[in-house]
Amino acid sequence: MKKDIYILGIESSCDETSAAVVKNSRECLSNVIASQIEIHRRFGGVVPEIAGRNHLLAVMPVVDEALAKAGIGMKDLDAVAVTYGAGLIGCLLVGVSAAKAIAYALGIPLIAVNHIQGHIAANFIAFPDLQPPLLSLVASGGHTSIIAVEDYNTYKSISATLDDAIGESFDKVARILGLPYPGGPEIDRHGRNGKANIRFCPNLHVRGDLSYTFSGLKTAVVNYVHNLRQRGEEIPVDDICASFTAEAVGYTVDTFIRCAEERGVTRLALAGGVAANSYLRSLLASECEKRGFSLFVPPPVLCTDNAAMIAARGSFAFAEGKDIADLSLNAKSVIV
Repeated sequence: MKKDIYILGIESSCDETSAAVVKNSRECLSNVIASQIEIHRRFGGVVPEIAGRNHLLAVMPVVDEALAKAGIGMKDLDAVAVTYGAGLIGCLLVGVSAAKAIAYALGIPLIAVNHIQGHIAANFIAFPDLQPPLLSLVASGGHTSIIAVEDYNTYKSISATLDDAIGESFDKVARILGLPYPGGPEIDRHGRNGKANIRFCPNLHVRGDLSYTFSGLKTAVVNYVHNLRQRGEEIPVDDICASFTAEAVGYTVDTFIRCAEERGVTRLALAGGVAANSYLRSLLASECEKRGFSLFVPPPVLCTDNAAMIAARGSFAFAEGKDIADLSLNAKSVIV
């Protein structure tokens, strides 16, 4: 009889300390997330040093809670999967150090997980029957990219942002409008009450190389708001949010759909924190329906940073003996 495989996942790339247990690659037994949103809200964004110190306080209690909720003990684990990059270096080091200690103490494999690939793997938990190949759009605070998932352990980058990621642009626009951190959900909320009646960047269109660029759109919004303030005019926050969202998301979806059409791919997946944006989810679903594409979008809790996606990605690597690391594993702020 085949033994069940239990993987502990640890995620600490930014301001969420998370631990999860995934059984047999797709069944999430627990997914505990300790958020630092309230801590960083007063600063208008994540302060890396503060985030790192709070990860230190939270990581082992979160691991203990994840094991307890999964109903297993340390001795039942087959491997430990951890995000080693990309992310904030000090934050990543906390998770990597904790994972090393657990793996060493238990004498089990340590699996190094690419954070971006982890986001995509959330789809394999949300949709147990989903199998590669597929094309995924990763839209988050630090990344906007299109990844071809050729099999469970082969990920090929097709395109990426040349400057600001879409989530980063959302946060910067929210900040100029005086909206609280995190900015993405705030813009989503205000945008639902506004009208997309402002065109900030008329020349924004799908690039020939399918790469993304959001800096020009972000700067156009900033200049628009500054000009209104200098003239003493009212700032139409809801309309600005709706208009910015329509342009940023429309451009993102158009590029993703163009990429799928050029590659002849009909199975598409969405991943990353910005995948929780209501307009992005609805627009992409509509465009896929028009073309007969199959679209997979995880629930919001699996879109934002979490350890279940890391454990899932690590499970597939463990099954093929890939991405096994030793105690020299180090955190990387950027993974090329």
